[in-house]
Amino acid sequence: MPVGSASRVELTPGFVLHQRPYRETSALLEIFTPTHGRVGLVARGVYAPKSRRRGELQAFRALRLSWNERGELGTLTGVESDGPGVSLAGAALYSAFYLNELLVRLLVRHDPHPLLYERYRQALQALSDQPAGIELTLRLFEKQLLQETGYGLLLDVDCETGEPVQADRFYDYHLEAGPVASIPGSTKGFLFPGSSLLALAQESNLDEVVLRDAKRLMRAALSLYLGGKPLKSRELFVKA
Repeated sequence: MPVGSASRVELTPGFVLHQRPYRETSALLEIFTPTHGRVGLVARGVYAPKSRRRGELQAFRALRLSWNERGELGTLTGVESDGPGVSLAGAALYSAFYLNELLVRLLVRHDPHPLLYERYRQALQALSDQPAGIELTLRLFEKQLLQETGYGLLLDVDCETGEPVQADRFYDYHLEAGPVASIPGSTKGFLFPGSSLLALAQESNLDEVVLRDAKRLMRAALSLYLGGKPLKSRELFVKA
């Protein structure tokens, strides 16, 4: 292909993760697709008075999109609905924005993660159908995201001894290594019961106690890999 020429991508499933105004009537989009990963696009004329695309390019709506690829940013050429959207409100809506921000912050552009894409689609549906299960939905998505981006958490093996984690013991979790058996009676370290680590590893028996422990662990791990820069979406929960 000649230098500077653009390749055309056929309609592919995707979601808009973020958009912001660009120049007078255009928008800069971050989209997430199963086959191209996170992609940056220019949507020209989307804010023009008679444009239909502004209504189509909504977050959390399953879409099919096409674009011309040219360098780091492509140009949107087509968009259509890919099925019924989800209904999100309150904490479920804020949680969906949180998922989007995590994807924008942690995914490298043009690095496909089809399994993560499917987990994201399922998470949006779960937030819509079962808003009471928000904590479970978020923790499982965070776990998958860390795994897919190369930061997966070791949960079922003592990283120092290689021995299986025991449900009735406590472990000091080293974020870039894994759990280390704690001295009985010790109150020092980033401590978790083995039962919570095993439940999270197996994604089963995730009761209120396990989910509380999982939130503490995931928040620390994500903060490490986000470079300590706070997530704007968390401010929505504070203001709600």
